[in-house]
Amino acid sequence: MRYTLVEEMRETLNIIEDELATFCQHIEAAKLLAARVFTLPPRVKGEELTPTPQIKVEQHVGRQARQRALQHFSHLYLQQQSEQQSTRSATRLPGVICLRVSAPMQQTLMTLSTSINQAKHRFQQLIAVDSGLPATARFPFVHQHFPGLLTLNAYRMLNVYPSLDSVNFGWANKHVIKRYSQQDVIEMLEKSLNAGRARAPWSREEWAEKVQEELELITQLPSDCRLKIKRPVKVQPIARLWQSNQQKQTQVACPNPLIMTCLEGEAIPELGSLQHYDEENITHRHKPDARSATLIIPRLWLWKED
Repeated sequence: MRYTLVEEMRETLNIIEDELATFCQHIEAAKLLAARVFTLPPRVKGEELTPTPQIKVEQHVGRQARQRALQHFSHLYLQQQSEQQSTRSATRLPGVICLRVSAPMQQTLMTLSTSINQAKHRFQQLIAVDSGLPATARFPFVHQHFPGLLTLNAYRMLNVYPSLDSVNFGWANKHVIKRYSQQDVIEMLEKSLNAGRARAPWSREEWAEKVQEELELITQLPSDCRLKIKRPVKVQPIARLWQSNQQKQTQVACPNPLIMTCLEGEAIPELGSLQHYDEENITHRHKPDARSATLIIPRLWLWKED
């Protein structure tokens, strides 16, 4: 790790905070046409991995929605939230803020958002790549130098758009799938075993024994077996943007309110609502048939295809 890294992180974070403050001032000063944001229940400490089969949504509109959006954009530190709220799960506030702006102000907002996003990406690269630290060591490293910083909130990008025809909201419920060879998994487990760490609620010895059992299980499989990690991703709010002149719908993740900039004479986009999420009432537009598989190491979401 280079000795200038922490100073580079500090300078980049200062850029993010300063430019965010300017960005929020412009949003607050602009003429508000319409606004809707949807607050979601906060994640409680210790429950980050608890499944959420239902999510209750509360809608806010108008000036109140814009104020919540401004607070959300600037929410970078845990001191800005309840002590019971998780610091490992980013706060999400899907929604949209529609503003009447001049052409120069539209360009200013887009330029500012691009600059802020570049700084956010740079900050993430400094932590995840340049530090050379494994994922488990990054959290304590960041909090040693930036007490209370919510890195996931700091990473979240801003989205500024020209006027569109409509914005609707929904939920994305997906899996992350990555395929591995038998040797890949063996190396992964050996690395965990050689690290000599404990994982709650097991002691170091108990954890080593558990990983050793998993290692033996994998080595007994045929060398050409098809293995994959298929784990569910937390359900995410999304926005669907419609442009009638191009007959095009774009779907984007929506953890932050979108900013719609409408020039004089342009119509206000039609805004939809975000419904409560209920796992039992999901309708899949297209769900391809999956190859049958057996879950062999539940903690890794490791499956063996049959």
